[in-house]
Amino acid sequence: MADKTITKTELVASIASATGQSQSAVSGVLDSLFSTVSDAVAAGSKVSIPGWIAFEQVATSARTGRNPQTGEEIKIPAGKRVKVTAGSKLKAAVK
Repeated sequence: MADKTITKTELVASIASATGQSQSAVSGVLDSLFSTVSDAVAAGSKVSIPGWIAFEQVATSARTGRNPQTGEEIKIPAGKRVKVTAGSKLKAAVK
C-alpha cells in the first residue's frame, strides 16, 4: 500500500515543473480532462488512453443485499457505475 497520496495540487506542481508551463495552465488542462472524461462516460461512451487507463459506464442489475449492522435484507435498485481499467503500461510501472 502506498505511504503517500498525491493531491491534485502536488500533481499540478509536478507537471508544471516537468513541462515548464504555469500551474494555472496545467490545472486548467487537468480540469478540462476530468470534465471531458466525466461527460463522455455519463453519455455512455468509453474513454480510453491506450496502455494507461480506460473508463466506461456499466449497468448493474437490481439485487438483494444485507444491512451489515442489523442483518436485515434490503433491496438495491439497478443503476449505473463507472468501471476503471488499468492499461498495460500502468500495470508494468507498478511491478
